[in-house]
Amino acid sequence: MEFEKALNSANTRLAAQGSKLRIEQRGSRLNLRGVLPLRLNPDQTKLQRISLGVMADPAGLDHALNAASLVRLQIDQGCFDWSAWSSRRSDANALEPTQAVDAALKRFEKAFFNDPRRRRSPSGSRTTWSGAYLPYLRRLSHQSDGGTISADLLLQTLMSYEDGSRSRQQCATALAALARFLEIPLPDDWREEAGGYGLHRARFRQLPTDRQILEAALTIPNPSWRLAYGLMATYGLRNHEVFFCDCSALAEGGDRVLRVLPTTKTGEHQSWPFHPEWVERFGLQELADNPKALPAIRTDLRKTTLQQVGRRVSEQFRRYALPITPYDLRHAWAVRTIHIGLPDTVAARMMGHSVAIHTRTYHHWITRRDQQQAVDAALARHRA
Repeated sequence: MEFEKALNSANTRLAAQGSKLRIEQRGSRLNLRGVLPLRLNPDQTKLQRISLGVMADPAGLDHALNAASLVRLQIDQGCFDWSAWSSRRSDANALEPTQAVDAALKRFEKAFFNDPRRRRSPSGSRTTWSGAYLPYLRRLSHQSDGGTISADLLLQTLMSYEDGSRSRQQCATALAALARFLEIPLPDDWREEAGGYGLHRARFRQLPTDRQILEAALTIPNPSWRLAYGLMATYGLRNHEVFFCDCSALAEGGDRVLRVLPTTKTGEHQSWPFHPEWVERFGLQELADNPKALPAIRTDLRKTTLQQVGRRVSEQFRRYALPITPYDLRHAWAVRTIHIGLPDTVAARMMGHSVAIHTRTYHHWITRRDQQQAVDAALARHRA
């Protein structure tokens, strides 16, 4: 309570001096917050934060007041430079520069695997770490060039990926988790810089049609891989989920609802066939009695990972020179459900991801559907 009063008093003093900067407490550390030049375009300004790397205590507050005065002076004189502030960390917390990144990443990895939520699925956690975190943390380490981790370094690493790419989005997610762990405030425009997820705007018109999907299946010479292809096309599965699902409901008289097992990336969920007639078209009933009809690849998660299983599927698609990727089949399934009118919440649950991701990824088609429904309703009222 005493420190809160001191913090309010300090900000009142800054306001009285005409400064637009404010000191804020985030967790156990202090930052400066105010309208500052953009990192990539200093001629423009935006509400942003400067990480001071000092503790939220009286000594840290004095440091923050001095920093606020210096920042204001630099802005007034037109010499403010983000590079001079991005690496300002408390001397008490500073590590040897060449050790700072490696030590921080090791602590982050340890915390990642010690999370009780991840202990429930060790194989899934290993897959997530090796596929969704490690590649981006390695690039971060390479980009650091012996320096320390800062907001600028995080942004530099993020922007090393192609704008709008899936890798850039995944990198943003991984580095945001690292920033939270290290209590490094991210730039306010982090989400904007992260780019789109899943379907980049340049690709949304390039999804295969149902006819193209069926024609491509005919070019697969191996019956086992045709079954795998058919499962992905009919049920919208991720490439690795093909080998971790219960197909017993595909038997004659079954409800044909596929159960994706808990060992997969996002845990257990169920999926319905769209189109239902594709179950027969691809001969998927065979899998109810003979799961081994699928390609014989290593699926023991004590010896492999979900990512490696998925990579094996992608490699096979390339080997057959298919004009369609595994995720094209998944995206096409999602768009098919939108056209059919399946509620977005239900489709998202079947795909094993959140409604937020679903609506963001398939925004174009969802918007078009909603607008068409509104137009149809309006025309119906007009005719009545």
